[in-house]
This record gives sequence, structure tokens and C-alpha cells, in this order.
Amino acid sequence: MAEVYADELRFMKAVRQAFEERGLAPRDMIDVQSALWVVHNYADDGGGDAGDSLTREAVEMAMDAYDAYRKTGAYSEIFEGFGEPREYWVRSTRTRPNRVYPTKPIVGFIRKETDLNGGWSTRNSGAACLYNSGFIIVNQHDAPAGPSKPYGHLVPDVERIRLCALNYYIEPAREADMPEVSIRAGDLATAMGLQDAIPNICQTLGGKKFQQLAKVLAPDHTEPNPSSSTIFTYKLSSQGKADIVTDEMKNAVPIATNLILYGPPGTGKTYRTAWEAVRLCLGEQVAAALQGDEKRDALMTEYRRLVRDGRIEFVTFHQSMSYEEFVEGLRPSTGDSDEGLEEVKVNTGFRLKLHEGVFKRVSERARLDQVDEATTARLDRSARVFKVALGRRQIDDDKIRFGLDHDMIHVGWGGDIDWSDERFDDFNEIVSEWRSKKDSAATGHDGNIVVTFSFRADMQVGDYVVVSDGRDRLRALGKVTGEYFYDPDAAFHPHRRHVEWLWRDDDGTERARFYPNGFRRHSVYKLDQSLVDWDALEGIVFGGETPRTSQSARGYVLIIDEINRANISKVFGELITLLESDKRLGTQNEIRLVLPYSKKPFGVPANLHVIGTMNTADRSIALLDTALRRRFTFRELMPKPDILSRDVGGIDLQRLLSTINDRIEYLFDREHQIGHAYFTGCTTRHDVEEVMRHKVIPLLAEYFHEDWSKVAAVLGDTERGQARFLEARRLDTPAGIAEDDFAGEKLRWNVKTEFDFSEFAA
Repeated sequence: MAEVYADELRFMKAVRQAFEERGLAPRDMIDVQSALWVVHNYADDGGGDAGDSLTREAVEMAMDAYDAYRKTGAYSEIFEGFGEPREYWVRSTRTRPNRVYPTKPIVGFIRKETDLNGGWSTRNSGAACLYNSGFIIVNQHDAPAGPSKPYGHLVPDVERIRLCALNYYIEPAREADMPEVSIRAGDLATAMGLQDAIPNICQTLGGKKFQQLAKVLAPDHTEPNPSSSTIFTYKLSSQGKADIVTDEMKNAVPIATNLILYGPPGTGKTYRTAWEAVRLCLGEQVAAALQGDEKRDALMTEYRRLVRDGRIEFVTFHQSMSYEEFVEGLRPSTGDSDEGLEEVKVNTGFRLKLHEGVFKRVSERARLDQVDEATTARLDRSARVFKVALGRRQIDDDKIRFGLDHDMIHVGWGGDIDWSDERFDDFNEIVSEWRSKKDSAATGHDGNIVVTFSFRADMQVGDYVVVSDGRDRLRALGKVTGEYFYDPDAAFHPHRRHVEWLWRDDDGTERARFYPNGFRRHSVYKLDQSLVDWDALEGIVFGGETPRTSQSARGYVLIIDEINRANISKVFGELITLLESDKRLGTQNEIRLVLPYSKKPFGVPANLHVIGTMNTADRSIALLDTALRRRFTFRELMPKPDILSRDVGGIDLQRLLSTINDRIEYLFDREHQIGHAYFTGCTTRHDVEEVMRHKVIPLLAEYFHEDWSKVAAVLGDTERGQARFLEARRLDTPAGIAEDDFAGEKLRWNVKTEFDFSEFAA
């Protein structure tokens, strides 16, 4: 018996060693025994090797094959046996036009079999097998869809967290040659559909087992931890080849400015922010000519012009500010999509639509800015894009070639009616005309009406058109150069427009390269602008890579007022790293991160400057995020009494402000002083009194939490001394209250009707 026990113990020790070598660290022999029982139960489930873990490479290869099947019919011997997908789908780990794929065909392709279940019932079922391999099971709308009940053959959540983080974050980042990758706990929970799992996720992402599995070092993480806003940042292994950095490369991009102006209220932060923004946009020479109070109007005129031009963006942080507002998020939108015409859309409820925040908008604007347009071919991203079908594929090739050869687009919808009259700019006029001449029962959804309005009225000169080649390919892109015209002598399609073809390829290219949705059957309709990948479209049309920020790129500025009032980790998320000057696009240590909602890579250009302002009197300043402090230069702005006049209506404003601030600093601290800006606009004694009565005294009352004795001390008033700004009156004991019930003298303080400035006489 002892010999048998010794053999079993040696076997279990060997199993434990094997587990540890593969990054699985059992706590004790009980864990090993439990694992052996699980393996034993799996073996009894039937199916041999079929239940083995599916690799990411195999799954993504199967997805590529499924895409090819949908487009060309390839691999039909495997995929045709599955029919139309219905219930279970899996989310791809790569950026694809179609992110979700049916589970049965994917697993079936890998196993080379068609007789299998797509659900959860056994460990060999499609959804269960992918789930256990670290892939996210979803419905056809890409919403997480886990099993309806617990199954013993499914791996525990902690193991899935490791595998999903590896498949959806670490490995995609390595494929993109990114030096580091960040995982936000809340994003991973949402992606996996986990509820109340934040502590578990944070513990797992920070644990050694995940580090061993992903082959990464211990990550940096933000505070608080655990929290849905906690971000874990992993340094990935260095790329095999080092870049040779020359002096020319070092000077190839502008140096980004991250600046925070801080100080008490009224110290000129608003003015200084405007001046710094103009300086960063227009240069030192222009800004120097706009300094000084006498140039303030000219400065603000220049500032407002830059705002109108989109060079300066302004946002105020507040306690409820979120990542979704600042960077990007999903917002409810009515209707099925933004494709087609507003006039014929039917409200079928709402959907979640991607919304870009101010940070992403201004970053993209700065990235795309080029001073020398002649050296870089670009598309106008403010223009709309229409899909146009010039004829049926393989049937009307002569009509398609005619349009491409003659710089023209043409449609046959709309009958033999000339729609050139200006009144047909109106959708209802087109409906009325068609009903009166062609079909009295026609509705606004009639193809002749919809296509005519899209082609004749909605499409404008300057818009782009893509010529479709079926649902999934395009063969040309052009810019509309002419208005609609009717050609009664045309052999076909009399409704026409002139275009300038910017790109043409008779073999075509895949629609998915620039647009995720399959082309509709409508001959003409407007694409959803928010879904157009302009970088990819420019790559198709002009070739080459998207231009990077150059030294000549114009400066852009994002101003964040009250930057200390928001939760910085919550608002910036993983993008806080991208603010660093050496992490900007085009720099040696450039970093791009995949955004959680759009799933597109994003980086901050070097020509985007960030200016923040902080009021030191705000109690939330102590909570300023340490990560923010490390990435910004701080410049203090304190009161400057010397710029004020020594005689305004007989009042020495310099002495008035200096005396008040000396007393505030003695009674409170230097961060709560009164700024000179409160008095810069004073030209009469009445102006000074108004500032004291309506601005300074209320601010002092707030500083000292309505302790009017301290307010009086700051103003130089005492209980029994001379009353200059405040007067005190002793409160008599009210009837019904014994005089000795409340110790101490009670005073009522009032702001005087007329102020005495004799202490500060000029």
C-alpha cells in the first residue's frame, strides 16, 4: 500500500511541476487532485481531442476563411453544411468590418467537421469550446451572451479573464508592434459581460499567473485599485529591430506643450490662457505683439478667429465628466442607421451610436493638418460620400465603363421626367410630380422618388461618389463636379452628373477596407459619415501611408478649464500616457492605443497642445491625479498689486489689495488670496465699491465659511473699532432664552451702505 501511495505521490508531483511550467501554479496537492478529476471528467465526456483549446491564430484563420466564403464561395464544402447562423456568435480579436461570426462554422472549419452543436451543452459544442479558449460569445448584435445556466465543463471566470485579456488586448497589441498596452478593468468587464466582477478582474490582471501566461512583467496600475476605472499598463517585449534615430528624425515633429496655469481667483488665468493658446497656434512673434492690456481686444479677436477655425477647443471639467464625453462613447440614436435619406427614414426605436468627444475630435483635426497641401494628396473629410451603382454587375459592364470613361455618373430611376427645375430641390415636389405623371399611388419610399431625390437634390457638388461592384467591392471613387442634368437623347440612363474620377481600378477593391456595412441594393444613397474610415479611403485612392505630423504642421490647442474638478483617471482613462511629449505620434516612442468603443487605433499628435487651468481656492485641488502632475508643467499665477493704479477716486488700489492679501495669508493661506483682475476694470470710486460689495466680500465669506469675524479682520474692521466695510451689533438675548444658556457675546454683522477707504487713501 505504501508503495502504491508513493507512486501516486510521485505522479501528482510530476503533474504539479508540469502545471507550473505552463504558468499554472496550484496552491497545493488538493488543487492538483481537483485538476485531475476535471481532466478525467472531460475524458469521459466523449470527443477525444475535439475539446482541446482553440488557438487565436486558428480561430482568426477560420474567420478569414468564412469571409472568403461569403464573398467568393470559397470553402463551400465546409461552410454550406451549416446553413444560416441563428443563435451563437463569437467576437473577433482583430479589427474587422464584421466583428462577429457564427460559432458552428468557425469551430467546424477548424475541426473539419459539420456535425456539431453550436451552443453550450457539451464541452465540444461550438460556443462552449470557444468560451473555454478565451473568446467572447455574443449575439448577432455583438452584445455579450453567456450560458443560460452554469455548466460544469466551462472554465471559471478567473481563467476566462486571463484568456480574454490575452486574446483581445495583449496579442493584438503585439501584432501592431505596440511597445505597451493598457487594459481598463471596466472595459474588460463590459466586453465579457461580467457583473460585479471588478475586484476579481483587477486581482487577476495584476496577478503573476496572468504575467506568466502573457509573458509580461508586472504592470503599472492607476488608483484606486480595485475600481472599474483602474488601468493596468503592460510593457511588451521590445521589437527585434531598433530604429536608427538621426538628428533629422529628432527634429521632425514639433514639441508638444502640456501646461497648467494655477493660482487664486482673479489672477489673470483666463487672459493668460488665451495668450498662450494664440502663441502656440501662431508663434512667438505674433503673440509678443498682442501682449498688454491695450492689446487685449486684438488678442481676443485673434483667439476667437482660431476658435472658429477649429484650431482652439475649450472644455470645462466637472465632477460628472466622463471618458465617454471627453474621448468617445455610445449615445442613443433613433432610426436604424444614418445611411440614406432623412426624408424616408422610419423611426423603429433607438440604437447606440458612436459619439466622438472633444479630445478625439481636436486630436484628429490636428493629426490631419498639413500646411503644404501640394505635397500631400488628401480628401475633404467634411464632404459626404454616396454609393452609386452605374449598372448591374457583369450584365451592364458597357454602361459602367461608359460612365468611368466619360467622367460621368448616371441612373435610370426617375423615368423620362426632366428634374432640372429648381422646385425639385424639395422632396415633396418630387413626390407630387411622380404621382401626377407616373403613379398616383406612389409613396415616399418608391425607388424612383428616393433615388431621384438622392441623385438630383441631396447630392451636392464637392461630395464624393464610390462606384459599387456588388455589395462588397468598389471600382472607382470620384468627386462630383457638376449639377444634375437630363439628357433626352441618351441611349440609357438619362439622369446624369459630371464627376472627376480620383481613383479607378477595373479589378476593384474590398468595400470593407473603408466601410464596415455592405452596400445596399439602392442605386444611389448616402453612406453613414461616422462609419467612413477616411485614412483607409485615402490609402485606396492615393496609396501610401497616412501622413504623420510634420514640423510644418500648424499648432492646435485644447483648453481644459477647471482641470482639477474631474476624476482624471475616469476622464482620460488609458490615454493619459499618450499626453507625454515623447509618446506623441511621429516621435521615437510613439504609442497608439485601440479605443474601447470604436476599436480603432488612436494616438495624440505632437502639434496638439493642452493647457489646463486650476483655481487654488478650489478644495478639490488636493485630489489632483498624480499621473497628471507628472505629465504637465505647472506655472503659478499670483496676484500682482503693482499693476493696479495708486489713485482711483482717491483710493490706492495697490495698498488695498496688498493689505487684504497679507491678512488672508496670515489667517488662512496664500492660495486663497484675491487676484488683481477683480480691480483692473475699476476707473471710479463707485467701481471699487461695487467690486468690494458684490465680489470681494462674498468671496471672503465663502473662504471663511461665513465666519464674519474673520471677514471683518481681513477688511480691518473690529467689533468695537472703526467700522469701514462691516459693522457689528450686539444681539440681545431673545425672550424665552436664559442669558447664561449660551456663553459669549453674539454679534450681527452687516455690510455697510457706504464704505470707508480712509486706510487706503491715495
